[in-house]
Amino acid sequence: MKRIGLLSDTHSYLEPKLFKYLEKCDEIWHAGDIGALEITDRLETIAPVRAVYGNIDNHQIRQEFKLHERFICEGVDVWMTHIGGKPYAYNHQIKDQLNKNPPQLFICGHSHICKVQMDKRLNMLYMNPGAAGIHGFHQVKTILRFTLTLGTIKDLEVIELGPRANRSISPSN
Repeated sequence: MKRIGLLSDTHSYLEPKLFKYLEKCDEIWHAGDIGALEITDRLETIAPVRAVYGNIDNHQIRQEFKLHERFICEGVDVWMTHIGGKPYAYNHQIKDQLNKNPPQLFICGHSHICKVQMDKRLNMLYMNPGAAGIHGFHQVKTILRFTLTLGTIKDLEVIELGPRANRSISPSN
């Protein structure tokens, strides 16, 4: 059994509240747009990290992490990438591969929209943890946490970390 903390789109920012939600995780997965290697280095102090690079990530991050990660964890076939699309409208660059050999769990980031949905056509669970950073159009920072055990995915939680950014309020005249 493994408890997984899943995040994406940190864009070089780690919300301080994030650590209390990840401290009991066995692994932390980052679905791209890391922003700086210091982010994954800091996450590694909590638990082992699996990550993919995203479209904003520099050459150093791209040397450290792959565009796609396909692996088995606790009997669950997982494919993680940054730009994957969404159920029934997957990225054209991977759509054929998904159709030919779908994983049990497909994870991506990029959209900044937290979404978990079963793709019944491919019998595959889709997860996008939304965005944990402060850059982007999302209103609330989110992550996912779940457990993998004996080939099953369970105990899924959507965790809201608060507003994307503090807004300053101008005094009225």
